[in-house]
Amino acid sequence: MNYPVQMRFVRFAAAVCAVALGLAAVNYQDEGRRWWAHVQYLASDQLQGRDTGSEGYRKAADYVSGDFRKLGLDPAGTDGYFQPVKFVVDQIDDDQSSAELVGPNGAQPLRMGDDVIFGLDPDTARDLEASAAFIGYGMDVPEKSYSDLAGVDLKGKIAVFLSGIPAGIPGPLAAHHESLAESWRALRGAGAVGAIRIPNPHSMDLPWQRIALARFNPRMTFLEHDLRPANSLQVSIMMNPASADKLFAGTGHNMAELVKIADAHAALPHFDLPLRVRVHVSMHEHEVEAPNVAGILRGSDAKLNGECVVMSAHLDHLGVGQPINGDAIYNGAMDNASGIASILEIARLMRERKVPLRRSVLFLAVTGEEKGLLGSQYFAAHPTVPVRNLIADINLDMFLPLYPLHYLMVIGLNESTLGDRIRALAPADGVEIQDDPMPERNVFIRSDQYNFVKLGVPALMFGFGAAPGSREEKMREEWFRNRYHAPSDDVNQPVDLAAAARFNELMLRLLVQVADDETRPEWKRDSFFARFAR
Repeated sequence: MNYPVQMRFVRFAAAVCAVALGLAAVNYQDEGRRWWAHVQYLASDQLQGRDTGSEGYRKAADYVSGDFRKLGLDPAGTDGYFQPVKFVVDQIDDDQSSAELVGPNGAQPLRMGDDVIFGLDPDTARDLEASAAFIGYGMDVPEKSYSDLAGVDLKGKIAVFLSGIPAGIPGPLAAHHESLAESWRALRGAGAVGAIRIPNPHSMDLPWQRIALARFNPRMTFLEHDLRPANSLQVSIMMNPASADKLFAGTGHNMAELVKIADAHAALPHFDLPLRVRVHVSMHEHEVEAPNVAGILRGSDAKLNGECVVMSAHLDHLGVGQPINGDAIYNGAMDNASGIASILEIARLMRERKVPLRRSVLFLAVTGEEKGLLGSQYFAAHPTVPVRNLIADINLDMFLPLYPLHYLMVIGLNESTLGDRIRALAPADGVEIQDDPMPERNVFIRSDQYNFVKLGVPALMFGFGAAPGSREEKMREEWFRNRYHAPSDDVNQPVDLAAAARFNELMLRLLVQVADDETRPEWKRDSFFARFAR
């Protein structure tokens, strides 16, 4: 690759910095094998998928805390390295639950799993019947003077909407307003009692058959009432887009028409549905406990070592579930034993190389991410270091080292000066930075960095990128189709170990730069998330 003079200088300067930090002459294959050894244990059948509150999760938490101890990290939990979190677990009884559409010609049953799946929330009604209205994207974005709820009578109704982003609304802003908390707040404020969300089939991470298996996963919330979501809905349903025309019969509209409009990010129509939705929900509950795991590497600067850069990753996965191709253990190798392995390796490299740090680094393995970012939410509500001292979050979640690292996708790239830092560092490794290519997937709100963002802490999340139309892009898409949230996300899949090690080295350099810089990362003035800044 032919770099201009400025780029060659950047690479030279970064190389000099790398030598100073002891990062030169790295054997990426050896480092990758050490990283992979962590993944192999955490994603082994022995840990049974690390479900939140399970024995497998406890073993994983013991493994991480043991490694923190061996590395000499100071405990940063409330009980040594642990910060215990108590949960209430709700499990739907699929056979005893039902949904149907009641119209002029009688009731039409909706099949659990095939047509719909229920969400379970603190305000879920056991029985409910209500009329329904289609409200486009179902979004309320005051910052852009956009609202699908304005002028619509939703009082006592179920709001039906299609996932998507209307033109003129940036991805991170749309992601924030599509979060459950914001969506529920807006819908409840408009008088709605429930919601039916129809995924756009062109932006679904998984085929519906795999999404439908999620109905067997329990829903968790906090035992601590003050942390439970406020203003949730009485009924929350996701509907198979292939079944959605059952809702639109007699309206003059159909799913193909609406998806075509949404794909163009154009304005969707709003209309009442000539039917009522009737649901019965049967569920039972119990309590579990699972800890966050936190260790801190102290900085040496008397002025700055009270401040912390957080490096986070989620430790949990989905446990044992419905079999796919005869395998029922959802091992979660890439999602997210990989991120935990990177935290452990980066901490080891910093200790072994005696990398000097001015600020401290908090390594945080959180629980309950797969249940709705619960572990990081709990940490944000009960931080084990003062909130004012948290200056940045570098979140590692399913970065997918399936092929060599030439492109790095950065979620939150344009929101804070953290994005400027990774832009400056990456070219020295021959890595090109990419923004989120599919903002409609709402990744910025779907991992643990979001709870730090809401605290006002600038944050980034990463994934291996790819050139459009390339073999690597097809590999990534195939991984999502076949392995995401499936038992095949295990240690038998092909992974580029050297690429994973290169990623870890780049994250290490970012971590060191943020920890050593005199200035704290800041939100960009035009970022929506700047409003959360402390």
